[in-house]
Amino acid sequence: MMRAWILPILLVLCGSFVATGLISKGNPGSAAALLLVFVLLAGVNSPLVFPRSISAPEAQRRSAIDGRPIVFWRPGCAYCLRLRVRLGRRARQLHWVDIWRDPAGAAAVRAANDGNETVPTVVVAGRPHTNPDPEWVRGL
Repeated sequence: MMRAWILPILLVLCGSFVATGLISKGNPGSAAALLLVFVLLAGVNSPLVFPRSISAPEAQRRSAIDGRPIVFWRPGCAYCLRLRVRLGRRARQLHWVDIWRDPAGAAAVRAANDGNETVPTVVVAGRPHTNPDPEWVRGL
């Protein structure tokens, strides 16, 4: 769980240090704007942006019942974020598995990608697709 928050925490800390330096130089407006940018970056890279993750076995069980794709992702991944943003509200209809929180999910991704943890990996009807076009995923 904590691993998913490392990047957002580092972004907020870095932004705080830079903002403190700007305040000490007499630029409180610039400091506030810069801190806001860092906080927004932290929010975008946090697990809060993605739908609630479930375990890989649970995602496979649900996908077998409803036929919806499974998306294996990890926090801090720019390609995962691109997929999530481009899917919009449709993203909530997919089954999301955070490979940093679920060892079974990480193993499934490694099995599909020759031992690499390449995300996003979208599984549709049991067939994995690594870093697919978001428009293709939206059309499923």
